[in-house]
Amino acid sequence: MKIILAYSGGLDTSIAIKWLKDKYNAEIICYTTNVGQVEDVKKLSAKAKKTGATKLYFDDLRQKFVDDYVIPSLKAGALYQDKYPLATALSRPLIVEGMVKVARKERADALAHGCTGKGNDQVRFELTTRYLSPELQVIAPVREWEFKSREDEIEYAKKHNIPTPVTKKKPYSIDWNLWGISIECGKLENPWNEPPEDAYQITVSSEKAPAKPEYITIGFEKGVPLSLNGKKMDILKLIERLTKLGGKHGVGRIDMVEDRLVGIKSREIYEAPAAVILHTAHNALEKLVFSRDLFEFKKIVSQRYSQLTYFGQWFSQIKQCLDSFVENSQRFVTGEVRIKLYKGNCIVTGRKSSYSLYSETLATYTEKDLFDHTAAKGFLEIFGLPSKLEGLREK
Repeated sequence: MKIILAYSGGLDTSIAIKWLKDKYNAEIICYTTNVGQVEDVKKLSAKAKKTGATKLYFDDLRQKFVDDYVIPSLKAGALYQDKYPLATALSRPLIVEGMVKVARKERADALAHGCTGKGNDQVRFELTTRYLSPELQVIAPVREWEFKSREDEIEYAKKHNIPTPVTKKKPYSIDWNLWGISIECGKLENPWNEPPEDAYQITVSSEKAPAKPEYITIGFEKGVPLSLNGKKMDILKLIERLTKLGGKHGVGRIDMVEDRLVGIKSREIYEAPAAVILHTAHNALEKLVFSRDLFEFKKIVSQRYSQLTYFGQWFSQIKQCLDSFVENSQRFVTGEVRIKLYKGNCIVTGRKSSYSLYSETLATYTEKDLFDHTAAKGFLEIFGLPSKLEGLREK
């Protein structure tokens, strides 16, 4: 049997190599990608082979991740439960795409992942596999093996001389990509505990952030961020730059209790400086150029889009249909947004667009006012008629 394992070098996938090899008497081929995480591929490959894998495939998918996953989700305004920018959720279908290609090349029998039986990633891995390559078997070691806790896994790793980045003193599970970092386990499992500072990877606390605010201007063309402070910039580089700027000012920390697909609530913390900044700016620009009806309907689409992504249904017809709506909605989302970064806050301080629906001569209360105030009387007579009739009935 030949198994392609999604390998991160974390605790679960580190011990999964030996466990799978012994359990299924299989050849293990590891697959990993660069989607923006900090990783030494040579060391990762050496570690995988030392642990029992025959080889490791590596793909640098950062640009594809941005173009095909991050930007569509940004245009859609996809924030799960209004907060989480879906960094981990977005990377999973991309990783499975790569695994399926390797599986076909190697004529493998199965794909394996290190997801737990009560998490969301298992759904994303397996639904994507079923869509792209339904003939492949999917194996989930964490759902099958005998270990009852992360401490048990650490002991197994020690017993078999498997190096892991996790210790009992720092037991966090961390997933990292260019759109954000998810952090869980340890003290974070109690929602009353304030996240320890050692859990955060790329952002400073608001107390340690600079005392002076920093203003930045982000330019968009049809919903895509293409410039920073008036300078055209590759989207990947723009995201990397905003990650550093936001992290320096403590922007992008998210602490939430979210609802997992399997029905349990989970306390998660995230770091997503670039995602928070760009979603904030993008939403502000949409509010400027969208009609009221479009803006309100887009909220419904955004919520559904985020759910589909979170639930592992990136590859589905309904998501394709929503993509068509989102793409059409972005025709006039072109302009600039000015943001103030200060002590953990991301504040919109200005926005402009040649497609703006804002009219100063209609909004002003100065002598430049062109609004016909006398029209309001008739408008209120008609608009207020249902309220009047209900009031009469109540009497």
